Amino acid sequence: MVADQATVAPPGPMVPARYRTLWKRRETVDTVTFALEPIDGPRPGFRPGQFNMLYAFGVGEVPISISGDPASGPLVHTVREVGAVSAALCAADEGTVLGVRGPYGTDWDVDGAVGHDVVVVAGGIGLAPLRPAIYQLLAQRERFGKVWILIGARSPGDLIYHQEIRQWRSRFDVEVEVTVDHAAHDWHGDVGVVTELIGPATFDPADSRALVCGPEVMIRFAARALVDTGIDPDRILVSMERNMKCGIGHCGHCQLGPDFVCWAGPVSTYRHMTRLMAVREM
Repeated sequence: MVADQATVAPPGPMVPARYRTLWKRRETVDTVTFALEPIDGPRPGFRPGQFNMLYAFGVGEVPISISGDPASGPLVHTVREVGAVSAALCAADEGTVLGVRGPYGTDWDVDGAVGHDVVVVAGGIGLAPLRPAIYQLLAQRERFGKVWILIGARSPGDLIYHQEIRQWRSRFDVEVEVTVDHAAHDWHGDVGVVTELIGPATFDPADSRALVCGPEVMIRFAARALVDTGIDPDRILVSMERNMKCGIGHCGHCQLGPDFVCWAGPVSTYRHMTRLMAVREM
């Protein structure tokens, strides 16, 4: 007996929607940016800082921050090849069908920074989760005070979004500084860790909000440097990363103390993050 179509249950939260790859662009030797369009209907909107679970059929699923414009355009992700699933995503050609679940998680609360100076500190591929927030800041530039974008990478070859960084640096209403840990003689920019860019930045610590993303050690040092300038730890937002498997708080893989990062993060205040990370073996 065939069930009445009206009684068939809708797909569960673990069932991915089908998306088709529109285009892809190689950022570095191991990092790719690609755009997706939905096959089965309009895609849901997202807030800067949220992530999707991306599924490579026959391989597996991984959490990837959304790195496109929250106001318009296709769904964009930037992926670094670090395992079997991310390698399959990076290898996907135009037209490849991938699965998407989400968006999930907390956001950078850009609206909460309206009227204040904003300092964005990005390390390496940590610029990808911050890019939607940068898009919003620049699109609504008149709503904020000073905007500083401080970008660091291990080497010039590890920098992503080269063309956009040049466009951001050409603007007169935002300050963009870029540094690398080490470089050859043909690099004409700053050399040093990204935290060294924080001191010279002329923002008002008492009236600033900061957004920080990158490797965990970079987040720690950058956040401490921002606190040293006088920014309240509750006004510094950082992105926590844990091994997420379900994205909806069921599996427990991303548990960090009392929190499940998939729904209590990945974006959290520095004060909250330091309380959790202070507990041994957490």
